[in-house]
Amino acid sequence: MQHGAGILAEPARPFDLPAERDEAERITDELFAAMDRISQVHPFAKGMGIAAPQIGIGRTAAVVQPSGVAPAVILLNPRITDRSDEMDEQYEGCLSFFDVRGLVPRPLKLTVEDTTLTGETVTTVYEHGVARLIHHEIDHLGGLLYTARMLPGVEPIPVEEYRQTGHAWAHDGA
Repeated sequence: MQHGAGILAEPARPFDLPAERDEAERITDELFAAMDRISQVHPFAKGMGIAAPQIGIGRTAAVVQPSGVAPAVILLNPRITDRSDEMDEQYEGCLSFFDVRGLVPRPLKLTVEDTTLTGETVTTVYEHGVARLIHHEIDHLGGLLYTARMLPGVEPIPVEEYRQTGHAWAHDGA
């Protein structure tokens, strides 16, 4: 789904887990399949993620594949419970804005509560680039696009101009 699609501006509906386990697994499988198809045609050096609303499903599921060999993160009913005051501003891309990148401030550390397929609540702390990816996807589940997080007066730039910046996310102290 591309920006402008109504589903991207609506909060997604949470799962009732474990009662909706089969539905959550089916949607998660669809997200992984979509991410796999996209990664075949476009490499994502900083990692990538996709949320269910981006494939037209208004449920609170997202998957994030950090860069490198880190395992994928599955998020079901995620909720940010804490965030660091320390922020950084980095360029982000979005599958719903394939032709532009935007400079987005985000916290360097997030604490996220989500639900397992068996209905248990799990709390995880994410930092730096992974925190950025996770925050971006949780925003999608709340109906918020990254452009809403950009500072006033900052506009997305064409992907060709972004590519000329030529550097990966850098974090102080990372």
